[in-house]
Amino acid sequence: MTGRPARVLWLAKGLGRGGAEQLLVNCARHADRSRYAIEVAYVLPHKDALVPALAAAGVPVHCLGAAPARRWPLRLRALLAERRYDLVHTHMPVPAVAARLLPGRRKLVHTEHNLWERYRLPTRWANALTYGRNDAVIAVSHAVAAGIERRRPGDWLTVVHHGPDLGDAPSGPAARRAARAGLGLPEDALVIGTVGNLTAKKDQATLLAAFALLRREHPNSRLVLVGSGPLEAQLRERAGEGVLFAGSRGDVPALLPGLDVFCLSSRQEGLPVALMEAMTSGLPSVVTRVGGMPEVLDDGVEGRLVPPGDPAELATALKELAADPGLRARMGAAARERSKSFDVAGAQRAIERVYARVLAR
Repeated sequence: MTGRPARVLWLAKGLGRGGAEQLLVNCARHADRSRYAIEVAYVLPHKDALVPALAAAGVPVHCLGAAPARRWPLRLRALLAERRYDLVHTHMPVPAVAARLLPGRRKLVHTEHNLWERYRLPTRWANALTYGRNDAVIAVSHAVAAGIERRRPGDWLTVVHHGPDLGDAPSGPAARRAARAGLGLPEDALVIGTVGNLTAKKDQATLLAAFALLRREHPNSRLVLVGSGPLEAQLRERAGEGVLFAGSRGDVPALLPGLDVFCLSSRQEGLPVALMEAMTSGLPSVVTRVGGMPEVLDDGVEGRLVPPGDPAELATALKELAADPGLRARMGAAARERSKSFDVAGAQRAIERVYARVLAR
């Protein structure tokens, strides 16, 4: 590798607007191109929303999932043989298992974005049987790392708290007015927002139930759900008045100034990018005490932590913030201050130190 950057392939299942996928874009913008030539490959052709952003960052992208879709592991094998990468950095367990099983010895780094308990049983088994082939593992939170350490302790594991890359995202009163106008929200409404795929893991059903309780005391409140997913029709049936389904959006940083409170009702998380974006935008948050969220938000300081799956507790926390603009302002300021530790450039440097250590072996 002397005299040229190391060739690194980032391998993902899809490039939709999920948090793990957004991390790839954020890190790509801060990669040291003098040392690492980054390329990305993904499996699901219909999940391609972030391909333009990677291309804009100067990252070549390869889609492995053309018809017939079941042949994507063979296309991955051909890509590895053709491009002769020095290191493959996998994200998400299914493509990671494939990379570990393909013939040929190559350096493998894996980022674990979720708790293992989230995966289906066959995925957990395949992951467990091949995990030892990783040369290093990066966990997005200490909560995620704790699950990995039970399976294989040692110094091969590194925790890296990633951060959002909001760039020149708008802020201030003008940005607030523009965000609300774009969403069709009243200027004087109390607006709660959430960002995430509409899935069982994110448990927006509990948030809808909590919002219905909140609205009894604060009828001028609104709830904005940003995201799409398989449970959308079911959630729409449950939603009462004041709920807006905004769909999947590529302009989330521009929408955040229109919110008063950010909320995540998740049952499982690694460390969600959406929460870090909200805190960076100066929003107080009400989130469940799961995964890595308690690592970046202290209860009563930057927001509130509540148990998962409990609409009453979630509603109580939302009511507390709804009733007290001063509390929202103080928690929002604390969140913005805490967010200064969310350093995406520093996260990428930490990842590259893992690369250097693995490649030197």
